[in-house]
Amino acid sequence: MSFTIYPAIDMRGGKCVRLLQGDYSKETVYGDSPFEMAKRFVDEGSEWIHMVDLDGAKEGSRVNDQFVLAVANDLGAKVQIGGGIRTEEDIEYYLNNGVQRVIIGSLAVSETELVKSWLAKYGDRIAIGLDAKDGYVATHGWIETSEKKAVDLGIELANAGAETFIFTDIATDGMLSGPNVKAVVELAEATGKEVIASGGVSSMEDLRLLKESSVAGAIVGKAIYTGKFSVKEAVEEVSSC
Repeated sequence: MSFTIYPAIDMRGGKCVRLLQGDYSKETVYGDSPFEMAKRFVDEGSEWIHMVDLDGAKEGSRVNDQFVLAVANDLGAKVQIGGGIRTEEDIEYYLNNGVQRVIIGSLAVSETELVKSWLAKYGDRIAIGLDAKDGYVATHGWIETSEKKAVDLGIELANAGAETFIFTDIATDGMLSGPNVKAVVELAEATGKEVIASGGVSSMEDLRLLKESSVAGAIVGKAIYTGKFSVKEAVEEVSSC
């Protein structure tokens, strides 16, 4: 299995930001232009860009979509987008306008049967975002925690056609403390599908560990923004090991 680096661009108010453990009150701004940030990542060798509309996640509708479409259509990168995708119209809007993959998060919990119907229709162009607190799925921009275990929901949706999962351990997100490899591998083994790890990556060793664990890829945010390593270095590392 190939291993893919997904540089993260989280958007709020049209800027590139990072939140600490999903807390909207703990925001750091790292750039004024999502497009320029994405261009930098593509120039350094990234094939994919992971974008999150934080305003959309909180409000339940597309807010920063113009930046997403600009990156998808003007840079030649593959884009996966999450945040504010609540309807089939949202899915088609992105997929019909150059975006490679959309991420469904909260609805996978609250409207599971609806999401299953979308999986049947759009297949691998939908990724399921499972953001977990203590193993349970968190929803609505990580503000609420459900009573459904991430692994159980993963198995259910894999059986319905999900091919890609993005797993975030909220406890590690933005902390540079290392990813929760055990939980990521558990989900991958339980579903038999591709799982992208998100949260906590802080070093090349973390990337090597994830790749050796047969994980499909890693979303990297704060480590890049704070200079732990560059996208170029990350891409070269996983290509060589």
